[in-house]
Amino acid sequence: MVQGKDYIGVGCGAFIVNDNNELLLQQRNKAPEKGYWCIPGGRLEMFETFEEAVKRETKEETGVDIEVITELGICDHIIKSENLHWVSPSYLCKITNGEPKIMEPTKHLDMKWFSIENLPENITITTRNAVENYKKYIGRK
Repeated sequence: MVQGKDYIGVGCGAFIVNDNNELLLQQRNKAPEKGYWCIPGGRLEMFETFEEAVKRETKEETGVDIEVITELGICDHIIKSENLHWVSPSYLCKITNGEPKIMEPTKHLDMKWFSIENLPENITITTRNAVENYKKYIGRK
């Protein structure tokens, strides 16, 4: 049985913004959404909280430590054509230690900071959802 295909997968994502209002994105190197840009994140492990998972996944993928500021929202990441369904909350985070680098080159082709106002067109469903929620969040402040 495969998580996200045979039953709904549970994941999380780190929406990391720097002092220049730039978002850290990684370019996916495998399906689903190969070639698309995404926020760091991944699957929840048994008995792990979402905040623990987002910190662990970010460290595994980028080599940095993060602080979770707030939850931005939940995304139903559904791609019916690929028989794929994940549910993933995204968290606004900041880096507390380290410089981001690609730690899993088989999973990610590239990593860059992008202006929130000038993101690539090809961003994942989860990332698009997180961007929309972030804009609502900063509009409330």
